[in-house]
Amino acid sequence: QLQLVESGGGLVQPGGSLRLSCEVSGFTLDYYVIGWFRQAPGKEREAVSCISSSGASTNYADSVKGRFTTSRVNAKNTVYLQMDSLKLEDTAIYYCAAGHLLYGSSCPLGPFGTWGQGTQVTVSS
Repeated sequence: QLQLVESGGGLVQPGGSLRLSCEVSGFTLDYYVIGWFRQAPGKEREAVSCISSSGASTNYADSVKGRFTTSRVNAKNTVYLQMDSLKLEDTAIYYCAAGHLLYGSSCPLGPFGTWGQGTQVTVSS
């Protein structure tokens, strides 16, 4: 059974850092692109970043470019989102999602068929 579990969220002050993890189980990560998304209260879900199956290619939303970095360790079945210089507007629930190469998934558009349950990130002074 495919499963993605996010962790690492929490409360942080503006300018601080957090590292989110997306641990996958039930399948081999090698053949999946992984996207990070977020949704703030009252707003639509927003794509944050995407990393190719090999990790050689990444994409970022303009709002996080230069501050967020996504990486992956396929051997650990884990994908990371390093978030630095956090701003108040980064407050949201963050989700990771997987898209299989067999179904034509690619960054940044996916499609993404499997989603995690999300982790809350709150940036507040």
